[in-house]
Amino acid sequence: MRIRGDVFWDWADPVLHHRSHGEKLDDGTSIDVQVRLSRVGQTQMFIGIYAGCGMARHEEAFDSRPGESMTRALAWGVERARCLAIDQQPAVRQVA
Repeated sequence: MRIRGDVFWDWADPVLHHRSHGEKLDDGTSIDVQVRLSRVGQTQMFIGIYAGCGMARHEEAFDSRPGESMTRALAWGVERARCLAIDQQPAVRQVA
């Protein structure tokens, strides 16, 4: 179960049609990428990265992806989510 953060709830609008991609990585981290068309036809995107326990590690939303279709935005978002998930490991970094 994902524990959504404020970024998701500020972005969410169940009335708008959207496409999504979910993926679980080997370490249990899950990614959630959603794209949609706004009421004025702009492509919008949400990226969420969640720890195995469901806690949000990273969430970001884009109000506009100028010149991108939903398909292109989704592909870019999935790649970005994978990169962010890898860069954030380990979740806690110790400084000497």
